[in-house]
Amino acid sequence: MESPPAHARVLWSVASGNGTPRQVSPRHLLIVYHTQSGNTGRMAEAARLGATDDEVTGVEVRVRKAAEAGPEDLLWADALLLGTPENFGYMSGGMKDFLDRTFYPVEGKIQALPYAIFISAGNDGTGAVRAIHRIANGYPFNEVQEPIIAKGPPTEEHLARCRELGMALAIGLEAGIF
Repeated sequence: MESPPAHARVLWSVASGNGTPRQVSPRHLLIVYHTQSGNTGRMAEAARLGATDDEVTGVEVRVRKAAEAGPEDLLWADALLLGTPENFGYMSGGMKDFLDRTFYPVEGKIQALPYAIFISAGNDGTGAVRAIHRIANGYPFNEVQEPIIAKGPPTEEHLARCRELGMALAIGLEAGIF
């Protein structure tokens, strides 16, 4: 039996034991970001491009600005990618607002949601990383990749790393690693 085309967004796998193909629901990657200068938005777009690469099938990707994302997006997600600028050594107010607004509506409904972070930093980015880690422990989220920190405007190297990060999370979902 032939597999459906990639645009069908389903996986076909061989069930253990009898070799019968079975349809598997697509996995879901949510990318939530906040940007003011556009730098973090460029990083989010690079991550989306990696996650939707032709090598990845069976993963649906949803990209939301932090102000537009809500609890229903988190409940939909099988993995999460958070992008924020560093403002005064902390995550942006927009990202903090997203995390505040969604915490109680999803409390007890998600466990160890795989996540990763990308940051456009004016300083060193570590304050924003620490702040997100503290909040992520409360949800709980489970960090699966090291944060990407672009000090200043993201370079082509930073954007390439964001593409790789998006692809890594999508492939990890597809393979059942997360």
